[in-house]
Amino acid sequence: MDKSGTSFLFERVKSQLPRRLVVANGVDLHTLEAVGRAISNNIITATITGDKDLILSNFKKLGFASDGFKIESFNNAGDAVRRAVEIARKGEADLIMKGLIGTDEFMKAILDKEHGLLPNGALLSHVAMLFNDVYHKPMFVSDVAIVPQPTLQQKEQMVKYLVSVARKAGIEQPKVAFIAATEKILAKMPACTDAAALKEKWENGAFPGTICDGPMALDLAIDKDSANVKGFDSPVAGNADCLLFPNIESGNVFYKTNTKFCNARAAAIVLGTTIPTILSSRGDSTDTKFYSIALASLIG
Repeated sequence: MDKSGTSFLFERVKSQLPRRLVVANGVDLHTLEAVGRAISNNIITATITGDKDLILSNFKKLGFASDGFKIESFNNAGDAVRRAVEIARKGEADLIMKGLIGTDEFMKAILDKEHGLLPNGALLSHVAMLFNDVYHKPMFVSDVAIVPQPTLQQKEQMVKYLVSVARKAGIEQPKVAFIAATEKILAKMPACTDAAALKEKWENGAFPGTICDGPMALDLAIDKDSANVKGFDSPVAGNADCLLFPNIESGNVFYKTNTKFCNARAAAIVLGTTIPTILSSRGDSTDTKFYSIALASLIG
């Protein structure tokens, strides 16, 4: 990978037309810097809801020109979020992004049964793309933020989300590892039995155009030497593109270990909504928000 590890992502993005992004209460410096960078790189055009004076003031501080975006001014953050969701619902945006607003309030508007963006019966799930210099290629990871204890049926949909994002990023035949604590099928460990069931579904054609295996301990999925030592023979071992974690705790710890201890770069989106949702934390770096916009633009 290149120094930043992200050329993999931007090589894909630059070949497409700019997407229309709507930003819900996008008044903070980190969000506006990410949006400004995405506009400057011709990844998006943007509509930003929120306090117009604050938005323009912060864009000026950041040194960005006041073109490539429009502002719909609201003094109240809740009104700004509801308007952003309305814009998305009307088909006037390809992507939606959370700005300076609590996740609970943002998601309440997204999930509103009458005015929101979640189709009836759809599964809301989180997909992260990680660039860790220790690994030889990007990793696609789910779910680290939304689904606490997914059922087997939900895991099947989460695999489909992972595969769809990996394909959009240019991986023709994604290799998917169903992560558990061991490669053995232990009846008392749901992670193992679910992984075995998912592998059986793959063998029966559930995830066409992929190579899937599990249950698989993390070291086997990402380290070929570990697989060789343990005698675990699999085309996924040491070469996984996609990691499906059995629950939010394991996925979240993996994500934060990568980003906090290993300085991995990250992009993250939420799928299941009518358009990709960028649910970056208010504390996320500008880079993370910028990479997330780029990833969402591939899907949108």
